[in-house]
Amino acid sequence: MDFVQNFPFISIILSLFSGPLSSVLSGKKARLLNAAVISVIGAMSAAVLVYVLGTGQEYIYTMGHFPAPWGNEIRVGPLEAFMALFFCVIMLLSMIGGQKEREAEIEDTKQNLYYIMVNLLLSSLLALIYTNDLFTAYVFVEINTISACGLIMIRQNGRTIEAATRYMIMSLLGSGLLLLGICFLYDLTGHLLMSNIQEAVRVLHDTGSYHIPLMVSLGLMSVGLAIKSALYPFHAWLPDAYGYSTLSSAAILSSLVSKGYIFLLIKIFFRVIGFDIVRDSKVINVLFAFGVAGMIMGSVNAIKENNIRRMIAYSSVAQIGYIYMGFGLGTAAGVIASIYHVISHAATKSLLFVAASGITDASAKSTRFFDLTGSGYRNKLAGVAFTVGSLSMVGFPMFSGFISKLLFAQAAVGSTHKMLPTLIALAISTVLNAFYFIKTVIRLYTPIRYVSTEKMSRKPEEFCEITMGQQPFKSVALILFIILNLALGLSSEPLIRLIQNGLEMFA
Repeated sequence: MDFVQNFPFISIILSLFSGPLSSVLSGKKARLLNAAVISVIGAMSAAVLVYVLGTGQEYIYTMGHFPAPWGNEIRVGPLEAFMALFFCVIMLLSMIGGQKEREAEIEDTKQNLYYIMVNLLLSSLLALIYTNDLFTAYVFVEINTISACGLIMIRQNGRTIEAATRYMIMSLLGSGLLLLGICFLYDLTGHLLMSNIQEAVRVLHDTGSYHIPLMVSLGLMSVGLAIKSALYPFHAWLPDAYGYSTLSSAAILSSLVSKGYIFLLIKIFFRVIGFDIVRDSKVINVLFAFGVAGMIMGSVNAIKENNIRRMIAYSSVAQIGYIYMGFGLGTAAGVIASIYHVISHAATKSLLFVAASGITDASAKSTRFFDLTGSGYRNKLAGVAFTVGSLSMVGFPMFSGFISKLLFAQAAVGSTHKMLPTLIALAISTVLNAFYFIKTVIRLYTPIRYVSTEKMSRKPEEFCEITMGQQPFKSVALILFIILNLALGLSSEPLIRLIQNGLEMFA
């Protein structure tokens, strides 16, 4: 075995044990440790990606060298390695962009607690990406839930505590359904390793045995993970959680936490059940209907919002709807479009939250729309970054969002029965996206002298100009997020091929 093949296991262990280590460090040292851990794991993930691309095949890492059912497995292919690297990049940029807010909004005695949660969250995300064991995945789903809840309520005020409580209730409901589905599946197959389960499920499907329990299991796991990833109408916890938590938490939660659950669902579809069996079931029709509803209703709710952070949060509900709509098409092209949208949305949503923070900083900390008038002139980089993120969400060419919407449209054409509703939903959702994002961009670049100040909650004298030198960390994060978004939009073919190859190895 080559040494680089140990890196996924080392990455999970490193982030897992750096959490407790942070508890005995000061806030500053815990922050440095967290940055170092994310960077090292990102570098190891890049090395693993180069390795699997070089060999052209995935590999299985058996922990402790004990075979199943006594041992536990990690399965690594190009898609897993890329997602691990991508998650590290987004998490590092989110932490850099939100450093100032963390120091201001979190009590000094709880600074290291924040980094414990971030390290545990990274560990759980890596485990969800790499594990080949269904029960191990469930354990890390719970670690992910607890860590995310901590990130929400670390900024202690009434709204975040309420949001964390809502998140915990909904998330536990999703976890319960997921666990029930796993129990059903274990009872039917006698296995917990994903590849062994798939072999047993194939026999059950071919012989027609236990068809209803198998579909119940698939439905429970799908709905459980849909609830945890905030698919409409299970999104009630999301706006407050994203809207009122500290900046890094909002960026990480919106970009990574829900994507970890979605990635696990993809693995269940392809590696546990078999996508042809999932496609023949009625479960994907339910996901398709919820996805389309989320695309529309998420945008409608975003239009009604008068708070920029809650508007971005509701936009996430719409974007999660896109991803599940892609699954619901029941084709490989639809799943590829969904995975690309997972990546595009993760890169863009973090950009929007960090940019919105820069805009509100120049508007006396107000998040109300009228107070943001002309803020694009007061904080030029944040204004440009928000414009880039908005254009990407709407689907303008050159940006990552355009590629994913193009892939969704192409996938819809290949689905005879769902082509029309998909294209209609794409058109309506794109118009709604344009309505609230372009409206916001226009507000950012409308000079204050052209509007009435009576509707503002802050006086224009309280506003200030902010330069890049005043916010160096946030500026670096914004510039790198913009470059990442343009790279995804202008050079998408290699990534699409990687997703295709990764999915073929999933099966």
